[in-house]
Amino acid sequence: MVCGMPHDLMGTSHGKSVAAVIVAAGRGSRAGETAGPKQYRQLGGTAVLRRTLDVFLHASEVDRVVVCIHPDDAGLYEDCTPKNDKLLPPVFGGATRQLSVLAGLEALAEFNTDHVLIHDAARPFVSEQTIRNVLRALENDAAALPGIPIADTLKRSDDLGLVDETVSRENLYAAQTPQGFHFSVIMDAHRKANAANRDDFTDDAALAEWAGTSVRLVEGNAANTKLTTNEDFEEAERRMRSSMPDVRTGHGYDTHQLVDGDHITLCGVEIPFTHKLSGHSDADVGLHALTDALLGTIGDGDIGSHFPPSDAKWKGARSDRFLSHAASLVRAQGGTITHCDVTLICEAPKIGPHRQAMREAIARILDIESKRVSVKATTNERIGFIGREEGMVALATATVVISE
Repeated sequence: MVCGMPHDLMGTSHGKSVAAVIVAAGRGSRAGETAGPKQYRQLGGTAVLRRTLDVFLHASEVDRVVVCIHPDDAGLYEDCTPKNDKLLPPVFGGATRQLSVLAGLEALAEFNTDHVLIHDAARPFVSEQTIRNVLRALENDAAALPGIPIADTLKRSDDLGLVDETVSRENLYAAQTPQGFHFSVIMDAHRKANAANRDDFTDDAALAEWAGTSVRLVEGNAANTKLTTNEDFEEAERRMRSSMPDVRTGHGYDTHQLVDGDHITLCGVEIPFTHKLSGHSDADVGLHALTDALLGTIGDGDIGSHFPPSDAKWKGARSDRFLSHAASLVRAQGGTITHCDVTLICEAPKIGPHRQAMREAIARILDIESKRVSVKATTNERIGFIGREEGMVALATATVVISE
């Protein structure tokens, strides 16, 4: 039987040895045979099994993990699994899921295991909180599983496909994994079922119920879905794209020679000075470096490819035009500029008194808040051409988030 979900589960699995069996021996034909077993398919650039394993290997409550695999998948398994002291050698599964779980449990029999979690490899979105919910229940019950209340109206059909009746959804839950058990209880239940030639149980909780064990229902997670069809994989990819923003970082570098003059332009601010920077435009090293950084976030060349010094029309041009152009290219590709950081390396002039004006100038050019702009400065400790005040260097980093 399945007992009602408690309002508050007290206790932890502290002091108990916890193992996990990950069931990954299936063929997953409904997800498309040409794509290979679904547990090894790529999801966001990582194999489904690897994503599932990472959750259990990183869970502090879990001491060891064993994976049940198909004999034909040994190479696929080795290619996608990490080196981790918690991970035991894989075991070959059987013709059914139930036999695969039994093989995993037998592999754990030599260890002093108190509690065991049994989980489907094709549920890569399981959370550590769900694992903790199950383990807390095992302090008071011999078996537990996470579940989600059924929200849809349920219909039972007749043999002709006509609605025979509407089924009450009261106290109905969709079962998830990991399902947790006292190890000795589920080990005995699986051995008894195997001896009785029973291999028709749809999950381990059903097998435990058959063996006379009460199963505690705990709070599951709607995100903990099982990937079964191609549509499931497509939806999972969409979910991951929406939850993992496309964050890009670009880097820029520029240097110019110092020559005689009466002012210098740095980060869009004119500063009275005994020298100026030599260049085809106004030679603003700060804005030039930042322009390159922004172009780097979208892989669109550098400042020289957009504004070649061989073109006379850029002679003496203000560099805010270059930076504004780069920003417009970023936005045309769906980019949002979230942060800019410029470091000026020079012996003189002093940057501190002008720092805020520089931040505000860059913010105006990029149409962002000044709190998203950083300007820093340092000397070169009188070393090299910078130390001899022959030139100046600027480094810049830009952070952009791209939306589809």
